[in-house]
Amino acid sequence: MSKRGRFITFEGIEGVGKSTQLKHLAAQLANSGREVVTTREPGGTPLAEKIRELVLGAATEPVPPVAELLLMFAARAVPTETLIRPALERGAWVLSDRYTDATFAYQGGGRGVLPEDIEMLARLAHHRVTPDMTLLLDAPVAVALARARGRSGAGDRIEAETSAFFERVRAAYLVRASAEPGRIRRIDANRDENTVVRAVWSEVALLAGAG
Repeated sequence: MSKRGRFITFEGIEGVGKSTQLKHLAAQLANSGREVVTTREPGGTPLAEKIRELVLGAATEPVPPVAELLLMFAARAVPTETLIRPALERGAWVLSDRYTDATFAYQGGGRGVLPEDIEMLARLAHHRVTPDMTLLLDAPVAVALARARGRSGAGDRIEAETSAFFERVRAAYLVRASAEPGRIRRIDANRDENTVVRAVWSEVALLAGAG
């Protein structure tokens, strides 16, 4: 039986550079001879990408917080079972742009959904599949949103939220990082790209050496 792979997630509000840093780390790990699988949330598989369109697309009617929560977990349950779990079982490293910490931050901190309700759905949607390490890329909301809104293309429904919403989301992320310092590593993303690349690798290096 092959050794279980590693599961690393990238978290943070819009504009902190999660997707960019995930690509850098994926390349570093692949260059060291490891199989690397990358995914994003919501999304990552054809069905999950369709759910992504539902949850993030422009809404023609209000989307209640509970409906948003359930859609997020539906989009998570699919790739967990069809992509993430099989990859880990065959020994691959899985890198995900967000996972359940995002739900605690966005639907919990941002929308006010109770954490116990999120926990219940997490147990149901991805039993025993949890990240080995979470890299929380953190930057002031004003800085991150300026980056996000300076990118080409229209933002999604959640990206269009207010600064106050993202302050609540960031605060929720920081609370989780304080509660789980062994898993969640805060990285100052208010720096140039290459400096953050080195900071990410310094956190992952010991895990890579162990697996």
